[in-house]
Amino acid sequence: MATTQQKPKLAVWKFASCDGCQLSLLDCEDELLAVAGAVDIAFFPEATRATMPGPYDVSLVEGSITTEEDIERIQMIRQSSTFLVTIGACATAGGIQALRNFKDVKEFVDIVYARPEYISTLEKSTAIGDHVFVDFELRGCPVNKYQLVEVLSAYINGRKPITPSYSVCMECKRRGTVCVMVAHGTPCLGPITHAGCGAICPAYNRGCYGCFGPMETPNTSSLATWWQQLGVQDVDIVRAFRSFNAYSEAFRKEARAHEHQE
Repeated sequence: MATTQQKPKLAVWKFASCDGCQLSLLDCEDELLAVAGAVDIAFFPEATRATMPGPYDVSLVEGSITTEEDIERIQMIRQSSTFLVTIGACATAGGIQALRNFKDVKEFVDIVYARPEYISTLEKSTAIGDHVFVDFELRGCPVNKYQLVEVLSAYINGRKPITPSYSVCMECKRRGTVCVMVAHGTPCLGPITHAGCGAICPAYNRGCYGCFGPMETPNTSSLATWWQQLGVQDVDIVRAFRSFNAYSEAFRKEARAHEHQE
């Protein structure tokens, strides 16, 4: 008697984040229907209350680690997952909340909360990869939904994901967008930022904000030098590198290089 082949189990987990990357998956519509037919969605609170116990074939993880409980939970998820994929700037670089890493977090807690003694948090917001082994990192704030489907499809079908490793500049050239930095002298992070957004900002004569984090082997110091020649002050260079992916290694080091200690 023939047995029915069991579908791969998919789990989607949330840590400190805005849910934007999970919404990118839900926004896939037709593509998501195809994915749903190929897997058993075992855990995905954003989409369904139904749950299935592990182990899981693929786990998608959104959000950064910000508490001691987060550390314990991500270790449990890693142990129960064959493949673990981090999605978005929070999971891959600590997210916008990693701006706390450059200040005294206790000072923030004392100012914001009426009863700070009830708040238990780590001093730093860190990427998932700082705590457990990650099989693949998908960058973006939020992630590109088509790249997300590609990565998910790849692991379901036992192949390597195919996502770009080049910079936003390539996307500008493909859509015929004139370089805003060359043509208008507009500071732009495009030359060092991972592709994925489709070069939206330069298409509207705005410099890239670095939402997808550093590309492979980014030459941040060279770009910063060009910015200085455009008249950008060090304080503004630091601010540009400290946004969605502030705690990614390349952006963090370049920001520190232009930070003047009082």
